[in-house]
Amino acid sequence: MSLARILRIVALVALAGAAVWGAKLWLYPAETEAPRYLTAVAARKDIEQVVLATGTLEAFKQVSVGAQVSGQIKSLKVDFGSVVKAGDLIAEIDSKTQENDLKNAEAQLANVKAQRTAKEAVLKQAELAFTRQKKMLAAASAAREDYETAEATLAATRAEIAALDAQIDQADIQVSTARLNLGYTRIEAPIDGTVVAVVVEEGQTVNSNQSTPTIVKIAQLGTMTVKAEISEADIIRVSPDLPVYFTILGDADHRYEAHLRMIEPAPTSINSDTTSVSSSSSSSSTTSTAIYYNGIFDVPNADGRLRIDMTAQVSIMLGSAKGAVTIPTTALGTRDADGGYTVQVVDAAGNLSPRKIHVGIEDETDVEVKDGLADGETVVLGDSAAGTSMQMRMPRMGL
Repeated sequence: MSLARILRIVALVALAGAAVWGAKLWLYPAETEAPRYLTAVAARKDIEQVVLATGTLEAFKQVSVGAQVSGQIKSLKVDFGSVVKAGDLIAEIDSKTQENDLKNAEAQLANVKAQRTAKEAVLKQAELAFTRQKKMLAAASAAREDYETAEATLAATRAEIAALDAQIDQADIQVSTARLNLGYTRIEAPIDGTVVAVVVEEGQTVNSNQSTPTIVKIAQLGTMTVKAEISEADIIRVSPDLPVYFTILGDADHRYEAHLRMIEPAPTSINSDTTSVSSSSSSSSTTSTAIYYNGIFDVPNADGRLRIDMTAQVSIMLGSAKGAVTIPTTALGTRDADGGYTVQVVDAAGNLSPRKIHVGIEDETDVEVKDGLADGETVVLGDSAAGTSMQMRMPRMGL
């Protein structure tokens, strides 16, 4: 057999094989692989919708105890951490100056009272002279001029006594002030509490004429107040009486619970602004500075674990649900006019079907399904309502 004949036979066999293969593909097309989706299974869990804020702990009540008189600190009766009752002696200021001031005021008062006693004798004499001149004038045995002189002397003496009475009142006030200043040399606790700061030392001189010097600071630590900074984006969603909880950096697993007591009406930045409220508001609106408002609540501190200036990670609860059916928020499509959403549900065979659902509260990742979806059903993640689900050539997985 010639080479040319052999080549023709090979070509015919290859052509026949190609025809058979093509006929098979045409008559028995290969099954195409079904599209696979990134999915998640609806599951029950406890869900909370919260506003997050960072807070600072403060004493429920804190008082700066100052000196109202000048002088040298003669003795300090407390130290850091001392527990005091209202009226307890905190410190003593050298009282020599105040004692001398009181003695001087009392001497001035005694002097004015003595002047009044002497003037009363003059008044008695003036009254007798006036009475005598009056009788003599009636009997036509004295001149009118003498009568008028006696009358004027009596009136002047009475006026002088009235002036001395006023001076006595003034001297009484000076004595009272001096006695108060002497009492101010004993610094007493105005409230029950714990000494959290001692600002001065024994032997130090304080001057109350320039500003009221602080001796110690006393705080009531049985209850702590938390000031949580809430951003302006979240402030419209919160209101007083909402439940809150927080953790501290040293014990992130323990939750302290309370209720929001109040929300300050002005932002925290107002405390550092010396201009008026109106100008502060206008200037804030023209800057990119973040605006925060203080949400305030109180928490018991019987064990003393909470301390001043601790940082609190605060969660303000807008809503919560126990054992709710939830799905990832990425499964939601575009919101419908009636407030619902359409999700794509995957059955056991991998087929998709649209499902109308209504949702409730949501946290950072999941959303509560109120109706339209059962526990254990699988939904496609992505904007399924718009037909743009995350279709992937990958094995189906549940998140």
